[in-house]
Amino acid sequence: MIKNVLITGGAGYIGSHISEILVKNKKKNIIVDNLSTGFKKLIHKKAKFIKANILDIKKINLIINKNNIDSIIHLAAVLSVGESQKNPKKYERINVKGTKNLLIAMKNTNVRNFVFSSTCAVYSDGLKKVSENSILKPTSVYGKTKLKGENLIKNFCKKNKINFGILRFFNVAGASDTGKIGQINKGDQLFKNLSLETEKKNPIFKIYGTDYKTKDGTCIRDYIHVSDISELHFKVLKKIDKTKKSKILNCGYSKGISVKEVINEFKKYCNKNLKILEHPRRSGDMVSIISNNNRLFRFIKWKPKYNKLSLIVKSCLKWEKALSGK
Repeated sequence: MIKNVLITGGAGYIGSHISEILVKNKKKNIIVDNLSTGFKKLIHKKAKFIKANILDIKKINLIINKNNIDSIIHLAAVLSVGESQKNPKKYERINVKGTKNLLIAMKNTNVRNFVFSSTCAVYSDGLKKVSENSILKPTSVYGKTKLKGENLIKNFCKKNKINFGILRFFNVAGASDTGKIGQINKGDQLFKNLSLETEKKNPIFKIYGTDYKTKDGTCIRDYIHVSDISELHFKVLKKIDKTKKSKILNCGYSKGISVKEVINEFKKYCNKNLKILEHPRRSGDMVSIISNNNRLFRFIKWKPKYNKLSLIVKSCLKWEKALSGK
């Protein structure tokens, strides 16, 4: 029986959604976040928040023991492909050493389940549709650090008889139905940047790379709504706890959407002054990546609720309006 769940990075975009789901399902959840990229205002009122860094082994160990944690959902990470290419040491420290220290802090505690947010960036480029058995050859520093994290978790959990679920996220976008939770951080996130531009009088949509070998020359991604991927965390957590089976799972819709297709959907909500700027490719960006999610559907009963591009875009725009107070 899952009772007390620790969410690292729980004040972030995805963590706050997962916390909301845990509260709805009457599970006590404790959020650990150093607020470097998380926001207090996203934290659910019924969740317990502790400001802490996953690098601090003693403090994390104390939190685990004091709150009798039985399950951990590990989201705390840095996750910009572009930034990882420029600052690899930061990504090594937070994504690899942070995960290692969290595992050390778990040793000899009551934790029996561990769910990790990994990424499709661990796969080799050019494979188009990937299964969990596809070649692992990350293009970016970000992908490399996440793969190192996966290996640390597999080794530790097998040795210590802890159930684990490694969820390889495809591109996450959208905002919650409640309108209370969405993406605040600005970065190289396509949907966030387009949502911000749509609100402007003279919007500028940027495309990085138009010469890829794809149907329209732009990158192709498998986008998944944040509410769907958050629900997956809870379902996988319950399943690994019940079956005592550990799994690595692709989390996507198995549907490829190009950057131009995303832009065309956002264009519907823009005025005539829209300007599109084409930039060169960015280092570390993959050409095309789509999930084969058959294993996920075999492991859990799940029906995505938001697997339409129009629904994802509308939820992003609704959130942006709420954020700007319009």
